[in-house]
Amino acid sequence: MGTNTATATGDAVVQELPWRWRVQGSIFIIGGLGFMFDAWDVALNGFLIPLLSKEWGLVPGQAAWIGAANLIGMAVGAFVWGSIADVIGRKTAFTLTLLVFSVFTVLGAVSNDIVLFCAFRFLAGFGLGGCIPVDYALVGEFTPRKHRGRVLTAMDAWWPVGASLCGVVSAVLMASFDNWRLLMLVLVLPALLVFWVRRHVPESPLFLVRAGRPAEAEAVIGRLIERTGVQVGPWRLPDPADVPRLSMGSVTGQLAGLWRFNWRITGIAWSLFLTVLLVYYGALTWMPSILVATGYAENKAFIATASMTAIGFLGVVAAALLVERVGRKWILAVTGPGAALSLVVFALVLKAPAAAQLWLLVFGFVVQVAIPVLYTYVSELYPTHLRATGFGWASTMSRVGAGLVPLIFGSLLWPVLGLPLTYALTGALVLLAVLWMAFAAPETKGAPLH
Repeated sequence: MGTNTATATGDAVVQELPWRWRVQGSIFIIGGLGFMFDAWDVALNGFLIPLLSKEWGLVPGQAAWIGAANLIGMAVGAFVWGSIADVIGRKTAFTLTLLVFSVFTVLGAVSNDIVLFCAFRFLAGFGLGGCIPVDYALVGEFTPRKHRGRVLTAMDAWWPVGASLCGVVSAVLMASFDNWRLLMLVLVLPALLVFWVRRHVPESPLFLVRAGRPAEAEAVIGRLIERTGVQVGPWRLPDPADVPRLSMGSVTGQLAGLWRFNWRITGIAWSLFLTVLLVYYGALTWMPSILVATGYAENKAFIATASMTAIGFLGVVAAALLVERVGRKWILAVTGPGAALSLVVFALVLKAPAAAQLWLLVFGFVVQVAIPVLYTYVSELYPTHLRATGFGWASTMSRVGAGLVPLIFGSLLWPVLGLPLTYALTGALVLLAVLWMAFAAPETKGAPLH
């Protein structure tokens, strides 16, 4: 076991259990499916922009709101659901996020007005925005410590799967039916299925311990020990922790707690999320439109974008293999600026299709090495009672930045500065963030959760 079980607390026992696919692995898969839908929905913004612009006669400033409304909704959802999960528990929040997403996605698919459509996309994003922080908190707290880095990093493998499926399905449906509404409705049935499956996920024992619910925590931990098939000596639960009543006061209190805990950690987490994901969302949201403007047919632009996201699966595999060997900080220091640099080169060779597609693949690979390591790193920087809130607020920063990208990128940066300079500017921001991390944040490889 590797733990002194005679004096070990239950949460420490959970972190030292062996990995079993039928136990912790099932939670990894269920959490990952929600992650997949998040990727699918974000990628969908890029495909909807050229389609709705053509059907509703939108100018670039109007079309930009298609992506902005959804991503800003995700930004709000990320901090609200992250804070809610720290108050009412991972399981309840975990289950509700996809239900909210499904309802408003259907309403968006049947709307005929750009303002109403954007309102529904905002609300769908609000639901789905809670998936990533809640999923990471729950999966991380069930995962054995020695496997946690690889497992949390591997969670991001669901992202290129979802984003690539979005591109392929969009290309097929538009070729067969030429109806953008189907692109949205096709998400709803599997999302509801995952909502049903999530009802059977146990509550996080770490949350139950800190919530002062010792009987439930003991039962969950006991089942985990039994199902993993190991012999564990006597263990005890730590003293119950008080959990605040669900209210806006508790949400804002959790935010204040992040800065009281360590202002440098929170500042670094926010800056990394904002800059690295600004580069990614900027490319993902506008890539179909960039390629169409360059002369690609819609279907070919969709497939090229899907290829960019699909190769990211290999990036996630590389990240999972490297994260426990190299450490979180070194990987982020190299791949964050490297992803931005590959986009600069892509923009410089855009008129040469073969070279442009090659550098698009390079970007898709490198950025998907960086992102899962970033998610793992930030989720490990905070203690249990702030983990979902800390990750959620960091995710909010990325979604706020990403929500502004469609507005700023499409109407100002791309047409005024050109693509190479635009990508170089965002890359400089990433470089500043990783330098701050290098000098002021700890390495979390192998560190226990608290």
